[in-house]
Amino acid sequence: MNETLAVINKRYSCRAYTDQTVPDESLRAAAEAGAAAPSANNSQRWSIAVVSDKKLVDELEAEGLRTIAAMPDKTLHERIQSRGVGLFYNAPAIVVVSTDQAGGDGALLDCGIVVENITIAAASLGIASCICGLAGLAFSDDQKAAYFKEKLKFPDGYRFGMAILLGYEKAPGTPHAIDPSKIAYIR
Repeated sequence: MNETLAVINKRYSCRAYTDQTVPDESLRAAAEAGAAAPSANNSQRWSIAVVSDKKLVDELEAEGLRTIAAMPDKTLHERIQSRGVGLFYNAPAIVVVSTDQAGGDGALLDCGIVVENITIAAASLGIASCICGLAGLAFSDDQKAAYFKEKLKFPDGYRFGMAILLGYEKAPGTPHAIDPSKIAYIR
């Protein structure tokens, strides 16, 4: 198996991080891998914010948790509380990919390609990751959304697309088993 396929096959969603910080050069390499992603008509309707400022990571997490706690259905809140590791699993860094609101679903599809590039690059560098859509809950309140958009340097007219948690795993994780029934070959 070639190196790229090996990295893809070993990557998993990490849900327990150490306190060890990720070196700036590794964060830069992962972000640049995201920026190398193809997009429809090379429109690049996304922006990448790499956050290793613990205070800001904690603020994003706290706002997401506040939003979850206010939901009428308490199931998600109870599940997160029972884990004891918060919304971001103690990850020391988070990458937030924003997208052009005017780009619609196409911009979100492009965002997905950016996110996949970042997670594969991180795995190749020995950095664990978890794609975290729940980080978007920090943008639920208009006032808080404006605050976070400014802090994360979202371009005008951009919205939350997706987030990736980055850090070093507490214990080795296991990728999910590939289910061959999910693949159809048409000849």
